[in-house]
This record gives sequence, C-alpha cells and structure tokens, in this order.
Amino acid sequence: MSGSRPEPGPGAFVARCGHRLRALTDRYPTAADGMFALAVLLSGAPHMLREPPKQPFVGWGLQIALLVPLIWRRRAPFTAFSVVAALALVQWLGGVLLSTGDVAVLIALYSVAAHSTLRRLLVSAGVVELGVAMATVQWAPRGHLLKVFVLLSGMTTAAAVIGLNMRTRRAYLASLEDRAARLEKERDQRAQIVAAEERARIARDVHDIVTHSLSVMVALTDGAAYTLPTAPEQAADAVSKASQIGRQAIAEMQRVLDVLRRDAPLSTDSRRPQPGLSQLDALLTEVRAAGLPVEFVTTGRPPAMASGAELAIYRLVQESLTNVRKHAPPGTRARVRLACTATDVEVEIIDDGRPPAGDPSKERRTGHGIAGMRERVAVYGGLMRAGPLPDGGWRVHARFEPSHLESTR
Repeated sequence: MSGSRPEPGPGAFVARCGHRLRALTDRYPTAADGMFALAVLLSGAPHMLREPPKQPFVGWGLQIALLVPLIWRRRAPFTAFSVVAALALVQWLGGVLLSTGDVAVLIALYSVAAHSTLRRLLVSAGVVELGVAMATVQWAPRGHLLKVFVLLSGMTTAAAVIGLNMRTRRAYLASLEDRAARLEKERDQRAQIVAAEERARIARDVHDIVTHSLSVMVALTDGAAYTLPTAPEQAADAVSKASQIGRQAIAEMQRVLDVLRRDAPLSTDSRRPQPGLSQLDALLTEVRAAGLPVEFVTTGRPPAMASGAELAIYRLVQESLTNVRKHAPPGTRARVRLACTATDVEVEIIDDGRPPAGDPSKERRTGHGIAGMRERVAVYGGLMRAGPLPDGGWRVHARFEPSHLESTR
C-alpha cells in the first residue's frame, strides 16, 4: 500500500542485533567473556583432536588454563594477561606447541590495550615481544626465523593497535553521551528558568492589573456612595467609570491568562497591544477620577523603545500611583516626571503624603509591588530606588540607558 513504511533491510536487522549484543555484553561482562573463552576453546578442539599433543593430559590442561583467565579480561585485564603470560612461559618450557596459547596471549594483550593504562600496555607488549622471540627460536623452521618473527610481531602490534582504537572509540562515545546528557540537563534547566521567568512576569502583570483596577474602582464607588444623596448625576458618572475600568481589567486579565493556554484562539483582545507610553494619559485620567491629583511632566523626546520596555515604564507608573492611593493620607498630591536625554531615560513618581505622626503601623512597607517594579526595571538594565523623602512623602525613581530599551536582553 502507498504510504506504508518500508520493511527494514538486512543491514538494519544486523545493526539492531549488534546493538542488543553490545548491550548484553556491557551488562554482563564476566558471562560474556566466559562464553567467548569457551568459543575459543571449542574452535581449537578439532585441531587438538586431529593432532593430539605428545602428552594429551598436559596439552588439554594447558589449553583450558590459558583460556580461563580471559573470563576476567575486562575486569582485571593486566592480571589476566599476567596469568596467561605465565602459563605461556610454562608451555614454552614444556615444549608444548598450542595454537590456542598464541590466541590467548593476543586476546589478553588486546584487553590490556583496551581496558588498562598505557604504561601497562607497554610492559605487556614488551613481554609478548620477548615471548615472540623465544617462540620463534624454539619452534620456527630454520631459515624462516625472520619471517616468523615478523609475522608474530605484526600480530602483536595489530592486537595492541586494535585495543587502543577500541579504547579511543569507547572514550569518544562516552564523551558524546556525557555531552548529550549535559545538553539535555541544560535544556531542562533553561526551560525551568524560562517557565519561572514567565510565571514571575504573569504574577507581576496580575498584581499590577488587580491592585490598580480594584483600588480605582473602590475609590470611585466610595465616592459615588458619598455623593449619591446630593449629586446623583455625579454618582452615576463615577459608577459608570468604575464599570468601564472593571471591564478593562477583565480584558487585560483575559489577555494575560491566554498566555497560559496554548490552545486558546487569538481573539481581538489578545491581539491588542500591551499598554505603553501613549496610554499614560488615560492612566492618569483614571487616577484623577479616583480622587488623586496627579501632575504629569515630560522633558525631551522618548527614544524608540521595545513594547516590553514601554510596558515596564507604564507598570512602574501604575504601581507607584496605586501605592500612593493605598498608603498616602487624603489630600495627597502626586507628580509623574518622564525625562529623556541622549544618555538616559528617567522616570520619577513623587507624592507629598506623610504617614500620621506617632503611628508606625501606617508606615509604608515594601511588598511584592516594589519587588515587581525592581524586576521589571532590571530586565531592561535599569536601576530603581524607592523610599521616603526627608520632608515627607514617597519617591520612586528609575533610570534606563536608551540602548537597553531598544530590545530585551
């Protein structure tokens, strides 16, 4: 059928089987090496049966003894090699020629190269080369000593080189696996950091929206309740403004919460831009309607800013004025100053309110609002200070460099 997956070829099957076999040998190294030694013994058995040694008991005993240490060739490679080399010396002293002995020595040398240190490999290679010279002198036909010595030396070198290549390959694969693990861990950490930053941003937005909107609505409704008996039209206007502010707060909250739902469709409200410097006049109008006189002073021309930077300044002014309404006594006046030069952008919010004398419980406290403002300012490389003035009142001051306002870090 069209669109169906093609059947895996023989190459993929062989690769899959090889991967499973490597996984099993890595999980059970002693058992795997024991099976390997048994396979080498069985492969040499036909030759031993066709041409039995002069002393069969000694020959078979040496053959088995030479292969038994290979069971621990990966866990203790140098020890296994030492035992095999000692048994090979016994074989040479007894004059028993066993092809399995040569194979066991080469396998043990390979294991040292693949699993032990370079110093031990050099010692082992020197021992094997000495054994090659001794075996050549004792068993090689006269006139072919050089050829046999070169052949056996080449086999020794090949075993050592293959072992070194395998060790290098394993080290390379281990480094790749370690790097992949570290990259995965760093990716998870970055995801956690991004999620934490997003949660903090949403928390700041919710805090600013809720505290500002509710405080203005409370002020308007209190004023409406106060003026209702004497000026019902003014009270109705205050209630209408409170309703309008409530609907705006709901729309802003919906836009913030839509960020948390990936499957939420993009509505017209969610596509509406975030508040910025152009909305400061509307914000101050709301604050004045809530009963807080605010003076707005601007000097210079604001530079081109990222939308997030404008939102940070907007929220800074919004939260500061909300704190004035919450903490300052009645009759407090506020001033918002936005000064822009070629070297910096300053935002300052000052009020002339003073906590009642002798009432420390009414002193202003720095809560989540101040911390949220500092975080917003810090995102764009700015510095913010907030604290009481010597003659009474409160001052919030933030300074930015224009280059940091162009885009987020």
